[in-house]
Amino acid sequence: MTYDVVIRGGTVVDGTGAPARTADVALDGGTVAAVGKVSERGRQELDAAGAVVTPGFVDIHTHYDGQATWDDRLQPSSGQGVTTVVMGNCGVGFAPVHDTDHQQLIELMEGVEDLPGTVLHEGLPWSWESVAQFLDALEGRPRDIDCAAQVCHGPVRLYVMGQRGADREPATGEEIAEMGRLAAEGIAAGALGFTTSRTLNHKTSRGEPTPTLTAAREELVGIADAIGRTGAGVLQVISDFPQFDEEMETLFQMMQVSGRPLSVSLAQFAPGDGWRRMLDALERANAAGLRMRGQVAPRAIGVMVGLEGTVNPWKASETFRSGGDLRHPEVKTRILAETGPLGNGFLRPERLFELGDPPDYEPDPSASVAARANREGRAPEDLLYDLLLDGMVYMPVLNFFDGNLDAVAEMLAHPYTVPGLGDGGAHVGTICDASFPTTLLTHWGRDRNGGPVFDLPWLVARQCRATAEAVGLTDRGVLAPGYKADVNVIDFDRLALGRPHIVADLPAGGRRLMQSAEGYAHTFVSGVEVYRAGQATGALPGRLVRGARS
Repeated sequence: MTYDVVIRGGTVVDGTGAPARTADVALDGGTVAAVGKVSERGRQELDAAGAVVTPGFVDIHTHYDGQATWDDRLQPSSGQGVTTVVMGNCGVGFAPVHDTDHQQLIELMEGVEDLPGTVLHEGLPWSWESVAQFLDALEGRPRDIDCAAQVCHGPVRLYVMGQRGADREPATGEEIAEMGRLAAEGIAAGALGFTTSRTLNHKTSRGEPTPTLTAAREELVGIADAIGRTGAGVLQVISDFPQFDEEMETLFQMMQVSGRPLSVSLAQFAPGDGWRRMLDALERANAAGLRMRGQVAPRAIGVMVGLEGTVNPWKASETFRSGGDLRHPEVKTRILAETGPLGNGFLRPERLFELGDPPDYEPDPSASVAARANREGRAPEDLLYDLLLDGMVYMPVLNFFDGNLDAVAEMLAHPYTVPGLGDGGAHVGTICDASFPTTLLTHWGRDRNGGPVFDLPWLVARQCRATAEAVGLTDRGVLAPGYKADVNVIDFDRLALGRPHIVADLPAGGRRLMQSAEGYAHTFVSGVEVYRAGQATGALPGRLVRGARS
């Protein structure tokens, strides 16, 4: 007998949380055929001695809804060991849609997820109306990794209610029933779940709140009830929880009437430990038999500040816009005079850090622009100017109010949370967090000093099996016979992130942040090698995943 691939002698971390062990892994026909001592040969043989062999990573919170329609490589995620992405989160997407509403959905995605409207106008083919047709369009394009889609509340509300839906007016009973019918129809066609947004942070590019912000409990519960009758699908919510107990009761009712699992975005949104209320709610829900998970970012959710990105402190300067030599002292003086001191707006010098290479995502407060400028006897904006000439600066926002990631450690360790919130495919000019899976392994499993760390088998189980199970994809995330042959071979000692940088590879010449990693020696999707030493092989075995998989 001959297998398609045999990976020999690696340290297998199989995704179950079991201790690492030395073993061979055989792949055949798109699935794992054997794990242990494999005497048979493979058509492709890999020597993995000294390397860690894991399942492919499952990223359940992305926004590749647009990119997946025009791009066959779902970067940056596919370069970070990710082999399955789930998109359509936060209630924003592109189906269902009337031909007359393309502009409104573009404005919604542009505002909420920082995807330029010019890119979306150029890139989206709009060859669909229904969710089922959107899934067909996705299925017709092979790509490097697997993707799954969800039904998004924003488009559904606009499709059913028209401008009244966009204006956040209450839905009638008939409109709720129709929204439920469309959501259930999308689930039946293969969408993994239904998502909604209830946060003021989400606005259209015109500054309007998302259509779903104030949707009544009756609307959300009615849609969930319709989804429940399909016997499939998951629910995903992001909320500001302005009235925590009342909002939590809405989520509990959604799970109760549908019998479906629900996940909610979880972060330290403000100073203090308010996030612990959500951990308590997760425990109450699960104690009551409701399957509820919190999606947690494995580092701060932070903004990239740079001269080419969306957040550029000098973009209001006429001198900067004129395109002069930024390194000339007189140009610098004029720009700083035209923009004024830091600290009065969004950018706070005490929260700005030189990113470094490799990036430091848990910097010491003593390394901030404010602290460094004070030691050097300079104005913070003077130092920031020089730093931005040679790279980007990082401003951690959520999860970093204590000047460290101890809150993240507690959230990650909770039994009812899973890693997520990387937002791959979105925030192309402000945030570069699709690399979260690499941070999870390197920072929390190897590099962190001065705080809690985790065993590598536990981390791999969270990023592979736990994430897959949270969205009903129980055919992947584990290295065992019969599971999908999505595999990473990792030089763990060398595993590291590069600095984010700007590339201009979007439609209409659009620019976006990109981040690479080294140490991923081989990545397989369905038994086919898609990346070798960080470089694409050209193979495109990735497919649309329709519905739960067991």
